[in-house]
Amino acid sequence: MIDDNQDDAPQYAGPSKSQLKRDMHALQNMGKRMIELSNDQLDTLTISDTLRSAIEESRRIRQNEAKRRHMQYIGKIIRQEEDPDGILRAIDAFDSGSEEHTRRHHLAERWRDRMIADGDSVAGEFFSYCPSADIQHLRNLVRNARKDVEKQKNTGQARKLFRYLRECVDEAEA
Repeated sequence: MIDDNQDDAPQYAGPSKSQLKRDMHALQNMGKRMIELSNDQLDTLTISDTLRSAIEESRRIRQNEAKRRHMQYIGKIIRQEEDPDGILRAIDAFDSGSEEHTRRHHLAERWRDRMIADGDSVAGEFFSYCPSADIQHLRNLVRNARKDVEKQKNTGQARKLFRYLRECVDEAEA
């Protein structure tokens, strides 16, 4: 007689205890990176008030054990109330060596080069990508950068255009 009892088969009970610990340490490290951000950078992140106040509080803690416990608390808040992937992308945008920072940098460069080459038609296209951009200011920057290219001068207008585009890209991607 064949026993069809499936109770002896191993059942998936979720991630292992070690994997859960690794995940929690990753969230705590994300919290450490958030603590190291400046207040202006922290303001650009879309995080809850609970997490923001926990980060501000952790900046005042000096004792090592208290810091360790508080980092566990920050990791718990991130796990329960936040979008860890979105926060990580936003933090990586501040890190000049990260892929996200490089991607946004190259995107702004491509927009700048297209705007200088093609003018207002591309500025309108950029406005559809980033509706919060000031279209009049953008067109003025493009016009000044095009004049520099035509006169073969470097007065820094292309750099000003790039900086404005980078701010807009960061805002649109956030």
